[in-house]
Amino acid sequence: MSVNITAQDVNKLRQMTGVGIMDCKKALVEANGDFDAAVDILRKKGQKVSANRAGRDAAEGVAIALTSADGTAGVTVELNCETDFVAKNDEFGGFAHKIAELALAQQPADIDALKALALDGRSISDHITDMIGKIGEKIELSKYILTKSEGVVSYIHSNKKIAVLVSLNKALNESIEAAGKDVAMQIAALSPVAVDKDDVDVDTVRREIEIGKEQARSEGKPEAMLEKIAMGKLNKFYKDNTLLNQDFVKDGSMTIAKMLDSVESGLTVKAFTRTQVG
Repeated sequence: MSVNITAQDVNKLRQMTGVGIMDCKKALVEANGDFDAAVDILRKKGQKVSANRAGRDAAEGVAIALTSADGTAGVTVELNCETDFVAKNDEFGGFAHKIAELALAQQPADIDALKALALDGRSISDHITDMIGKIGEKIELSKYILTKSEGVVSYIHSNKKIAVLVSLNKALNESIEAAGKDVAMQIAALSPVAVDKDDVDVDTVRREIEIGKEQARSEGKPEAMLEKIAMGKLNKFYKDNTLLNQDFVKDGSMTIAKMLDSVESGLTVKAFTRTQVG
């Protein structure tokens, strides 16, 4: 016997579960109007899938970086799933891009605030739950970064696995933006640990010094020389792993610092973020 499902019934289930109206209606029809059974159906199709997969490894996905029209703000979001097949799905990638666009427009304070924002009338969290039920994989919004500066440049690698934001100390023009894009591509490729020497954390410096000493010791160098040798290796580490001191990949005769200064005197990188899926 069919049961008449009213708009009030659908809205009641919507309020109970936070699930979309059409999904609530389908669940009530399938459950012949039984609210408890309808809730169970929705959990099986979405929320229960999410709970069952809480321990699964969502190591695939996409990273999106966008900047504002005036070039003074940028965001990165990372949306994860379990398989590369889903990550390459146009709907999944389009959803991640919509989240990034909303994040750039609203600039929420943190990732929880981003998840609560309304997208097409429903929260991002609700959309994620729906997608979990539809796709059958663990899906999570794992990262949100907001960057503001005089000039911000973004770069997304072709596979959408790496997204970079570069904060510059000058407003963008055509040449500065092009230089910033080159820097962002270098960050994507070489993954520097910091902008400059002074930005490397103390623990990393200590570790590199100890590694340098042990390498020298294993080569039979005298104890009195170990500190000097280790400092030399540390300087090599700085050159290879701090952005401004790296050789510019497009022109090895210049460091990144010199390349930027050649574009406009005093131009430099204030900060960067590099997000990589997996």
